[in-house]
Amino acid sequence: MALTWKHAWSARKSRKIQQVQDPNYFSAGENTGIFTLEYPHQKIPVPVNGRYQLHNEMDDCIVCDKCVKVCPVDCIEIDPIKATGLVGHTSDGSPIRLYAAKFDIDMSKCCFCGLCTTVCPTECLTMTSEYDFSVFDVKEHTFGFANLSPEQADEKRQLYEQFVAEKEAMKASASMSAEALENKEGDEKPVAKPAFKPSFKPKMPTAKIEEAPSEIENQATEPEKPVAKPAFKPSFKPKIPPKTQDDHE
Repeated sequence: MALTWKHAWSARKSRKIQQVQDPNYFSAGENTGIFTLEYPHQKIPVPVNGRYQLHNEMDDCIVCDKCVKVCPVDCIEIDPIKATGLVGHTSDGSPIRLYAAKFDIDMSKCCFCGLCTTVCPTECLTMTSEYDFSVFDVKEHTFGFANLSPEQADEKRQLYEQFVAEKEAMKASASMSAEALENKEGDEKPVAKPAFKPSFKPKMPTAKIEEAPSEIENQATEPEKPVAKPAFKPSFKPKIPPKTQDDHE
């Protein structure tokens, strides 16, 4: 009874909300009274870096699919649609080239590891301070953050398929025109150029430089054969007979 009257006497006042970091958190006599809160009118403040409900700011999402790849429990599901051009830019200037026809986060599967918020390049995926998201139906734990309605998603898909088809048709027509040009060039046989034949002008003798122009032209076309020199023939002086005595008389 003494213990009961002691708690009843201290229940006249309510306990102050304390954090675990408070040095007097485990002191028995420092903070006494009723510790039950009138939830949801009164809530205990949560730490700033707490891991609670996920939220995605789609205006800053580039639909990079990194959060899906890193999630260990596969609680994030994305259906990206390629755009025919630049969709826009995020708050940090990153270009957006994809639409998100589906961006669902199933909080019933989430293990609150925080890996998806770490790998997010634009920091659009964060964990909020909302920790109470209890529902009667588990399907309500799936939060959708898509930026397109089903009708808009179908329209964007058709536009992209049409864009790809036109691009392929342009490539096919360009390749066909290139093949036709090559075939046309192949049909026309190129005229072979005559082989280069160097012509050498004959060396004109000094004595014939003053000849007529016609003779010079004929000699230019028909080279003159060199004249063979005669063989060397030695010449001997006649032998003079010796003078006799009669000759002297």
